[in-house]
Amino acid sequence: MSGQNCCDLSHIGDNVVTPGDTWRIFRIMSEFVEAFETMHEFSHLISVFGSARTKPEETPYLEAEKLGGLLVDNKYGIVTGGGGGIMEAANKGAFEKKGTSIGLNIELPHEQRPNQYQNAEMSFRYFFIRKVCLLKYSVGAVFFPGGFGTLDELAESLTLVQTGKINPIPVVMVGKKFWTPFTEWIEESLLKNNYISPKDESMYKIVDNAEEAVDYILECHRFGIQNTVKND
Repeated sequence: MSGQNCCDLSHIGDNVVTPGDTWRIFRIMSEFVEAFETMHEFSHLISVFGSARTKPEETPYLEAEKLGGLLVDNKYGIVTGGGGGIMEAANKGAFEKKGTSIGLNIELPHEQRPNQYQNAEMSFRYFFIRKVCLLKYSVGAVFFPGGFGTLDELAESLTLVQTGKINPIPVVMVGKKFWTPFTEWIEESLLKNNYISPKDESMYKIVDNAEEAVDYILECHRFGIQNTVKND
């Protein structure tokens, strides 16, 4: 340790609310209104999440692309965060099948560049509004390997289902090798310490590929998701 602070904390103690903050409420309201008016025109959407850093030659990208096409074949549309990597792949798969391919882009200083496979798109300033729209209009959520953002979106999705703030939807995690250590941690650290209930494990399903993900989503929507989750 060099003894130097990792960040400048000199601002602590300053007023948290600045004069412009109250006016920001109207910008937030405007972004919500525009998003809701656009998104309500679409139905049967599946949200797809995953790393923006995934390369086109990597297996998760190829599986996400396949997923987009398979979902369109089954009368679903795709909504993603609109960027590269997994988002691009899922949009591409849907776009090339001439299905609904929505991208909800976010303004970031790096990484986020809208992909070219969107036939409907929006741009957001605020993460939380974008996340609302990624789930509010979706009938399922599919998660590929990713970083902090993907984990945040997964945790929020499960929390909203757990607390009944959204209707139960199938939550699918694609890639057993990647996700199994995470779900084992859930069992060992959360379930065994009573931070979640045993039934909470039934809120998600781990699969290995796009075909299994689509089969599970179809099964959920055919029979109701409460009776379908069986994690091996």
